[in-house]
Amino acid sequence: MNYRAMSKAELIQLLELREKPVECKNPKSVYDYLRRYGREAQEHFLVVLLDGAHKIKYVKVVSIGLVNRTLVHPREVFAVCIEHRATACIIAHNHPSGNLEPSADDLEVTMRLRKAGLLLGIEVLDHLIFSDSGYHSMAECGELLS
Repeated sequence: MNYRAMSKAELIQLLELREKPVECKNPKSVYDYLRRYGREAQEHFLVVLLDGAHKIKYVKVVSIGLVNRTLVHPREVFAVCIEHRATACIIAHNHPSGNLEPSADDLEVTMRLRKAGLLLGIEVLDHLIFSDSGYHSMAECGELLS
C-alpha cells in the first residue's frame, strides 16, 4: 500500500478504523458512517472496503460528479479493493436532490460492478443511495442484480 500517495485525511481515517473498527451490521450502520457525505452539493461515489468479518477497513471517494450524475468505472472501484485486500465491498453515493430512488443508471452501474466483483472474488454486498436525511439500500429492497 502506498501511504505516501494518501492524503492526510485518508491516513487519519485508516488509522481510526484500525484503532476502532466499525462493524457493518446492517445498511443503517454503513449509512451512519457515510452520512456526512449526504450534505455534499455534488454526487460522491464511494466504495466501502470490508474485511472478512465485515468491518470497515477503509472508505474511498472514487468519483465526484455533478449535481445529478457521477461517472464510475469498475477499474477505479476494484483497484482500491485489491490494494487494501478487501474481501467484500459496499458501494454508495449521495443524491444531493434528496430523492433516494435508484435511477436506471444506478441499477446498471450496480449490475456492472457486481459482475466485475464476482470475477475478482470481491462481492459487492450493497449499493446505498443516501442524503443527509435518509438512505435507500438496494440489498434491503431486493434490487441487487447479478
